[in-house]
Amino acid sequence: MLDAVIFDFNGVLVDDEALHLRGFNAALAPHNLSVSTEDYEARYLGFDDRGAFEAMLRDAGRPVNEATLRALIDDKAVAYERMAAAELRVFPGAAALLRAVAEAVPVAIVSGALRREIEFALTLMGCEAHVCEVVAAEDVAACKPDPEGYRAGLAALRERWPAVDPAGVVVIEDSPAGVEAAVGAGLSVVGVAHTYGADVLLGAGAARVFDVVGAIDVPTLASLTLRSRNL
Repeated sequence: MLDAVIFDFNGVLVDDEALHLRGFNAALAPHNLSVSTEDYEARYLGFDDRGAFEAMLRDAGRPVNEATLRALIDDKAVAYERMAAAELRVFPGAAALLRAVAEAVPVAIVSGALRREIEFALTLMGCEAHVCEVVAAEDVAACKPDPEGYRAGLAALRERWPAVDPAGVVVIEDSPAGVEAAVGAGLSVVGVAHTYGADVLLGAGAARVFDVVGAIDVPTLASLTLRSRNL
């Protein structure tokens, strides 16, 4: 039995990692810094903006302080929103899956993205009414792989629907950090290999991995809850 589904956002519903990298570099350019695609994918993908900028600055031997971080985050948000308005791409089948799940059980999103980025994409998808709870970057102190975000998402769901059991909740993730975060919160995880290979996601703890999000359906999610897997 499926009680609820929690979606990651970047890399699961929207294909925007290239936009994020361009946004990071737009914010870093006045500081004479940049990040290559290879370094971004190997070292920073999966962080929220704060965590990524902290790591980027430290790796470059630059001082890390709150004023600099706040300015970088704000500059990157402006650049990302400008690009997303013209270029944001939704993964094929993502909106249909989200709607189908929402017809069956409550849906939440737990993401390292900013809330305004998530809300923009949900509106673009026509799915803003299908998501009950959103835990965004500004709602938590620690980014994935820390399980704080998934614990907060689960708590928000259970506050509205007390019968929601963690054993009946499935998370959909695309990164090993996200998989580890969800597993750390005691949840079953389905991976989508949009960003990382199936072997990486299975190694992080995913119960099953699909090549694309459009290949997932509600009965499959129900079969992959911890409750179903332990029968």
